[in-house]
Amino acid sequence: MRLWSLHPEVLDRQGLIAGWREALLAQAVLLGRTRGYTRHPQLERFRSHPDPGTAIGAYLSELHADATRRGYRFDVGRIAFPLGPDRDASWRMEVTTGQLAFEWDHLQRKLRQRSPDHVRPRPASIPAHPMFVVVDGPIATWERP
Repeated sequence: MRLWSLHPEVLDRQGLIAGWREALLAQAVLLGRTRGYTRHPQLERFRSHPDPGTAIGAYLSELHADATRRGYRFDVGRIAFPLGPDRDASWRMEVTTGQLAFEWDHLQRKLRQRSPDHVRPRPASIPAHPMFVVVDGPIATWERP
């Protein structure tokens, strides 16, 4: 399971589709709808949020928005708690610059294999998923490099 902290716009088609499926699985785990993956480290940051259901809903809503911009038809009805029009900041979470750098490099390695035309050099400011507020810091403690 990989729940990218990167902005969905930097993912290739396969990454966006896999991210959607994996985030739906994460939603099922966080809402107690499945017994698998309950201890997956990628879920630690969502579990630490005061409202994990809202947090994963925000994550999925942004994936859905990017997919829609690209012309894909992801079923928004599968999001248990989609972001509403008010979009208050209660769903925001932090991500560190070190985590974004790690994920950027990890994604570029994947892209070299499956979508070489999507490979990009690391930008000065790595775009984060819109639900994250970027702060200075190392790779997240839940990451398994």
